[in-house]
Amino acid sequence: MEYTISKAICERWFEKLQDNLQTDVVIVGGGPSGLICAAELAANGIKTCLIEGKLAPGGGMWGGAMLFNTIVVQSEVLPILDRYGISYRQAEQGFYTVDAVEATSALIYRAAHEGAAIFSGISMEDVLHKDERVCGVVINWTPVAKLGMHVDPLSLCSTIVLDATGHPSEVVSVLTRKNPVQLNLPGNTMAYEGSMNAEAGEKACVEYTGEIYPGLYVSGMAACGVSGSNRMGPIFGGMLLSGVKAATLIRQSLAGGRQ
Repeated sequence: MEYTISKAICERWFEKLQDNLQTDVVIVGGGPSGLICAAELAANGIKTCLIEGKLAPGGGMWGGAMLFNTIVVQSEVLPILDRYGISYRQAEQGFYTVDAVEATSALIYRAAHEGAAIFSGISMEDVLHKDERVCGVVINWTPVAKLGMHVDPLSLCSTIVLDATGHPSEVVSVLTRKNPVQLNLPGNTMAYEGSMNAEAGEKACVEYTGEIYPGLYVSGMAACGVSGSNRMGPIFGGMLLSGVKAATLIRQSLAGGRQ
């Protein structure tokens, strides 16, 4: 029995990895914006792979605020919650509370159920940058990176990469540190995330979602981080709207490239 269990796991996992060495979209970061973008893309037949450095996707949504696992969203997000089967209660006019565990698990389930390939425990350590375009990411096991082990990585090739890594904006940080590039951002360069301002942060999170360099998109807190916008704390409406917007823009880009 032990042989059968191990063989089945290895066969299926490596089959999954090999099938996703070349995809339409690689999403780096499994927070709310990355998860909902993955779900929306996969639901529309776009081959999507998501890598998450931690053991489980979900990002900061699991913890709510200070481990109070309740989050807040705005009324504009209710159609998304309804579509994903996530329940909510009104708190104040225009604001609603959502159970963080229900919301996070719903996003993870939908992304996986729609066919997005999710790889946990894997981190991005570099980008593939050719002909002035991002065309994939370089990956390794998160424990390997944390232990500083000298182990060579593998690559995932894709038409588009989405940086959904949250506050660190890891993909953009690596790209700008290792290559002389100009970004499609205010000042044409990566900025630093500003201090807490929920109203400004929520607006910027959606506004700056998009393609900031050929082949590279940003969403969620990564969009705030690279544009020098503010953080917003445990309100997640902007994150969800950002992920949906990213999926829409990526779909349009892929459709245009295939015409």
